[in-house]
Amino acid sequence: MQTLITAAEVEKHLTDSGWRVFDCRFSLADAAAGRRAYLESHIPGAFHSDLDEHLSAPHVPGVTGRHPLPGKAEWIARVQSWGISPDVQVALYDDSGGAFAARMWWMLRWIGHDRVAVLDGGWRAWKESGLPVSTSLPEPPYPSRADYSRRPSLTRLIGAGDIDAGRQLLLDAREPARFRGEVEPLDTAAGHIPGAKCSPSGANLDAAGFFKPKAALLEKFLAATGEAAGDVVCYCGSGVTAAHNILAMRHAGLAEPLLYAGSWSEWITDPAREIAIGE
Repeated sequence: MQTLITAAEVEKHLTDSGWRVFDCRFSLADAAAGRRAYLESHIPGAFHSDLDEHLSAPHVPGVTGRHPLPGKAEWIARVQSWGISPDVQVALYDDSGGAFAARMWWMLRWIGHDRVAVLDGGWRAWKESGLPVSTSLPEPPYPSRADYSRRPSLTRLIGAGDIDAGRQLLLDAREPARFRGEVEPLDTAAGHIPGAKCSPSGANLDAAGFFKPKAALLEKFLAATGEAAGDVVCYCGSGVTAAHNILAMRHAGLAEPLLYAGSWSEWITDPAREIAIGE
């Protein structure tokens, strides 16, 4: 299973027809920022993958979370339109520590695609390495006919109705202040799912924006999960940075956790669901 890839390794394969590179830059504060940044400069040959346009279904206020997963058949059609087949190596990057790239990493594994990795250090590492950049848009690829509908998923999903803090250990990827309910810049209610523990995705990275060594990541997650006998469930605000925690856990050698894709922004759509404040 692949998790991370270096800028030098991606650079070696820029003209390789068996590779696809995707620019996943996005800003929650400005939904058009990622596309603008891509058009200004990107890794040569990279395609753009947008969180709102490509990696999410439309948000239905009061019903879904902010970034619901698209239907699996719809997502498979999108992947095929990008010319991706099981033998194609996919490399993903962003400028947010891998937060948005990890979402696509998870989604490709969701349909059984295992040849996918996130560029460690992202766009910053690429530029600081002095590697080439481009403003040219790649030629549209020939669509793939790969039958992903028959491939077993490499991920695990859980819905709100199946969450039970007595049987599962819930890890919240948001920053501590949001977890405790002290601030809430994005959603209509503050706090966290009762029984959850805070394991911020930002703590997966070092000061330079690279993933911490495997031993450090293992220590981080074992400190949160302890000797938990049940399943681990990852969630966040809208199912994006939760995938970053899943990527870090798998990179550290831990078992595949469940993703609550709707996350906090879906949880709070039902007033019957309890909310916890504080630690």
